[in-house]
Amino acid sequence: MGIASRKFGELDGRPVDAYTLTNGNGLSAELITFGARLVGMRVPDRKGATEDVVLGFDDVASYVATDHYFGATCGRYGNRIRRGEITLDGETFSLSANEGANHLHGGRKGLDKYVWTAFPDEAANAVTFVHVSPDGDQGYPGEVVVKARYVLTEDDRLVITMTGTTDRTTILNMVNHAYWNAAGHASGSLHDQLLTVESDFYTPVGEELLATGEIVAVAGTPFDFREAKAIGQDLDAVQNAGVAGLSGGGYDHNWVLRAAENGLRPVATLFDPKSGRGLSLRSTEPGVQIYTGGYITPKVIGKGDKPYCAYAGLTFETQKYPGSPTFAHFPSTRLDPGQVYEHVMEYQFFAR
Repeated sequence: MGIASRKFGELDGRPVDAYTLTNGNGLSAELITFGARLVGMRVPDRKGATEDVVLGFDDVASYVATDHYFGATCGRYGNRIRRGEITLDGETFSLSANEGANHLHGGRKGLDKYVWTAFPDEAANAVTFVHVSPDGDQGYPGEVVVKARYVLTEDDRLVITMTGTTDRTTILNMVNHAYWNAAGHASGSLHDQLLTVESDFYTPVGEELLATGEIVAVAGTPFDFREAKAIGQDLDAVQNAGVAGLSGGGYDHNWVLRAAENGLRPVATLFDPKSGRGLSLRSTEPGVQIYTGGYITPKVIGKGDKPYCAYAGLTFETQKYPGSPTFAHFPSTRLDPGQVYEHVMEYQFFAR
C-alpha cells in the first residue's frame, strides 16, 4: 500500500520526518525520526470505527518539552539506575543524573532526544531508524549503534525490534515508551479498561521509585492481574513514594514475566469493553514496566488540542528489570563487542 512520508517539523535546523505504515484492514502506525517514536496508531473497534490509541502531540516542540517520553525509543538504559553508577570489570562509570540523583531512561540527553536516520522498506511495510551513540555519551562506555525497526503486518501486528552493537563493554536496555489507551488517546481515564498481565511476581520499589532488589508474589496484592481486572479496581491501594515529592501515581512497577513461548513471552492484554478494541503484547524480554500515567495532568495538551489527564494511557516497557546493574540476581544488561542486543515487541490488535 506504500509508506506515506511527510515533514513533521524541524529541530535545530534539521528536518524531523514522519512515516505512516498502513495495512489492508484499516490499521496505521505513524512514526517520526525524533526519538524513533511511535506517535500514532489507528485501530478499528468492533463496529469498524478507527481511533488513534497512542498518546502524543502534533508538533516537535511538544515532544522536546515533555518529560513523559511519549512514544519514544528510550536508552541506553530504560528505567532507573540508583545514583547513576554502574561497574563493569572493576571500573565504575558515572552516568548523567536526570531524576534527582538517579539516572532515568538514558539520562539528560538519552536516545529519545536525538533525530535518528530513517530507512523505509516498502516491501516489508517497515521503517528502520538508526542512531550512533558515541563513547562517553551520558557517561556510558563504548560507541553503540542502535536501531529501532517498526513493521505493520497484514494480520494486524505491530512488531518493534530494537537492536544494538558496541565496540567496548557497556550496558544496553532499550525500551519503547508508547502510551496506550484502547478507547482512544483522548478518551480520558482508562480506569474501566481491563488489563491482564502474564506474571506471578513483581519487583517492588522504595523511595524515588527505585527497585529494592526484592521479587515478590503478586497474589493478594494490587499487582495481581493474572485474570483480567479493571485497572482502577485496586489503583488507590498501590503504595509508592513517588518522585520529587509526588505521590499517588498508581502503577509504575516491573512485573516478572513467565517463560518464553517460541522465543516470545506473553506480556499483557489491554481491552476496552465499550468499543471492543484491544491489544495483546508478546516480547523477548524478562520483565515489563507498566506505568499507568498517574503523573499526567490536563496541562499536557495532546493531539488535536485535547488535554490529557491522570491515567490517560499506560506504557508497556518490556525490559530487563529496573536497577539491574545494582543487583547481581537481576537479569544482566551487559553487552560486549561482537554481541548483538536484540529486543522484540509484538503487538497484536483485535476487536470483539
